[in-house]
Amino acid sequence: MKYYRSHVLVCVDPECLGRGAHEIEDALQDELVAQGLIDEVQVLETSRIGACSDGPELMVYPEGVHYVGLSVDDIPYLVEEHFLKGRVVQKFLYTKPKFVDEELSAPTPKEVRVVLRNCGKIDPQNIEDYIAEDGYQALAKVLTEMTPEQVIEEIKRAGLRGRGGAGFPTGRKWELTRAAKGEPKYVICNADEGDPGAFMNRRVLEGDPHSVIEGMIIAAYAIGASQGYIYCRAEYPLAVSTLNIAIQQARNFGLLGKNILGTDFSFDLEVRQGAGAFVCGEETALIASIEGRRGEPRPRPPFPAQSGLWGKPTNINNVETYANVPQIILKGAEWFASMGTEKSKGTKTFALAGDLNHTGLIEVPFGITLREIVYDVGGGIRDGKAFKAIQTGGPMGGCLPADYLDLPVDYESLTAAGSIMGSGGMIVMDEDTCMVDIARFFMEFTQDESCGKCTPCRIGTRRILEILTRICEGKGQDGDIETLEYLCEQIRTNSLCGLGQGAPNPVASTLKHFRKEYEAHIYEKRCPAKVCRALIRYEILPEACTGCTVCARNCPVGAISGERRQVHVIDPDVCIRCGICMQVCNFNAVVIE
Repeated sequence: MKYYRSHVLVCVDPECLGRGAHEIEDALQDELVAQGLIDEVQVLETSRIGACSDGPELMVYPEGVHYVGLSVDDIPYLVEEHFLKGRVVQKFLYTKPKFVDEELSAPTPKEVRVVLRNCGKIDPQNIEDYIAEDGYQALAKVLTEMTPEQVIEEIKRAGLRGRGGAGFPTGRKWELTRAAKGEPKYVICNADEGDPGAFMNRRVLEGDPHSVIEGMIIAAYAIGASQGYIYCRAEYPLAVSTLNIAIQQARNFGLLGKNILGTDFSFDLEVRQGAGAFVCGEETALIASIEGRRGEPRPRPPFPAQSGLWGKPTNINNVETYANVPQIILKGAEWFASMGTEKSKGTKTFALAGDLNHTGLIEVPFGITLREIVYDVGGGIRDGKAFKAIQTGGPMGGCLPADYLDLPVDYESLTAAGSIMGSGGMIVMDEDTCMVDIARFFMEFTQDESCGKCTPCRIGTRRILEILTRICEGKGQDGDIETLEYLCEQIRTNSLCGLGQGAPNPVASTLKHFRKEYEAHIYEKRCPAKVCRALIRYEILPEACTGCTVCARNCPVGAISGERRQVHVIDPDVCIRCGICMQVCNFNAVVIE
């Protein structure tokens, strides 16, 4: 084995790639060769390190120095200063936000990293890096010291619940699959992450694939399975590539295949790629897709634990669930259960998005409040604006107003509040957000992703979308709110799968918490947030207008009139509400009414 005094991890997330990460990597390799350091410093690729918005970024170990904002021209100076002279280059150093711990590359004080413990720290394409971080020790412990029943009992005592959304107890699911009659049995990892803006699974698969593989092997041992599948969407080419490399490395090390670690237990894995259908995140639709059929859900029972892949007992968990398993086995059920709440144990990853100062992937213990996530971890609302709502659970989650900021984040609390945990998407909205438009946006997504198999989802979501679109276009009618409420209830109670059952959540929650906005759209023909174009009007303030004619010269439809050095006027009947006049005005004279 070759040893290096330094390892440089270069972030190759799409955002960093767009900022020239590959060019930085090539320049770094060339400069290390030129300086005679190529045998002392190893350059590796990894997924997101944590500051892609300031990228390209790289992390230098063992020092743990995090550099951002590099250009190709900066590389010779960086190599000379850091790798020849041993001096940290301050001007490229990542500056931590004020709410982040001072320890380099540490999470925020509110975070606890279990699933993300190795991401950005190891080379995901090198199994030896994972083994150096106690990788596969849990598997060795299971195969040499524990019976399948003991493994299941340990997971049950830990209180691990499925992180895919439903929150079903993982140990209980394993127990049911083990007890089910039928051979062979299968283990499936649901890596079909389809929520807009969510990238929790992708981060783990690209940054620490062996943690998922190890968790799946342990699950297979516990339930008596000999074959497993990782169902990953084809839109994640780096994740698919990294997984295939990791699986082959595990085979080469005797950790997959026949007689694992010299025991009589045999298990193998392969990756199956999905075509990107959101509905294939539902377990029965996922199974149909693996079997080569159209990805449509089927009625349950029977559940996959009794009759799943090819009619055989099948255990399905998502990426995050499996990644927790090795740490539970190594550190014990009590350690895991010490985090979180009474019914929601451990940690949860979330993809923070929206109107925050600091968006991105976080991992926090259950029981943390929404306020702590928004203000302590996310850094508060961008541009000093007021918080308006947060949606949890992805496109099928509910929108919760400021009254719920002190709500603890766990399965029961979010469900009681009218939202869901989901797979971990969180979207924060500020005061300038139109909640009717938000409901329309998410209904458009779920309606488009409906497989069309059941009538309530296929037709009901389209009717809701039509009504919401009409309201946003200023054509709302008396009775629309009541019709929306009726449709939401019918779709929720009569749809076949979780997509249809959850599709009304954004609409129902915004009707409950932001009803006055709907009423303003319908009865007053105005959008309080000034977002819906059909319900707003641009005006020029006489006291601010200087008559510079910039707005008139840039108006694409000639809706603005006025002489030079005279107050200008916008004709509302001609104006198409494109907003160009407001963008080009240098005197803030154009406002939205």
